[in-house]
Amino acid sequence: MEMARWYFDLISPFAYLHYHRLLPLRDRLEIQPVPVLFAGLLKHWGNKGPAEVPPKRLHTYQYCVWAAAQQNLPFHMPARHPFNSLAAQRLLVALGAPDQAVKSAFDFVYGDGRDPELDIAALCQRLGHADGDQLIAQPAVKQQLIANTEDAIASGVFGVSTLVVRGRIFWGSDTVPWASQFLDEPELFDQPGYREALASEFGVART
Repeated sequence: MEMARWYFDLISPFAYLHYHRLLPLRDRLEIQPVPVLFAGLLKHWGNKGPAEVPPKRLHTYQYCVWAAAQQNLPFHMPARHPFNSLAAQRLLVALGAPDQAVKSAFDFVYGDGRDPELDIAALCQRLGHADGDQLIAQPAVKQQLIANTEDAIASGVFGVSTLVVRGRIFWGSDTVPWASQFLDEPELFDQPGYREALASEFGVART
């Protein structure tokens, strides 16, 4: 089965929605979850996260309540957000980010509304690893998370969550139908409209 990489960070409630939206593609793709640091992507691209813009933060949270209901998913924002997802992301790296662990971690955070920074011990228990602190502290695990983030950047990933298929990036849960069409039509990006979009020159820059 064809392989795709799915770059994610538990800090993103959109990633929770995206994980479940990917279900129709799982019969066609072997989707490998890849934990990254959203903060690292933001720093590299000189960007701000949604939670760093006060009205966007509140809009995002309430939109996710609506979107989760459309998907028939339980949704509860943790009592504090954004949280520091570093330890939780390292834990998933240490476990090899198997699909079931990733799902359980997202359910812990946005299904149950738990804080993976303050409740990291509970998250470790949820994933079946009481020795999570030792796993998280391993130098190789820390380095792998950095390497994952650098790999995402090298692939052109600028936000989470992002599916990369055949070198094409599909950012966010609303791009799942687009990715599905690309699988059906491998020459999709060679169509005139796509080439026109790429040819558009950069215009006015903010100062």
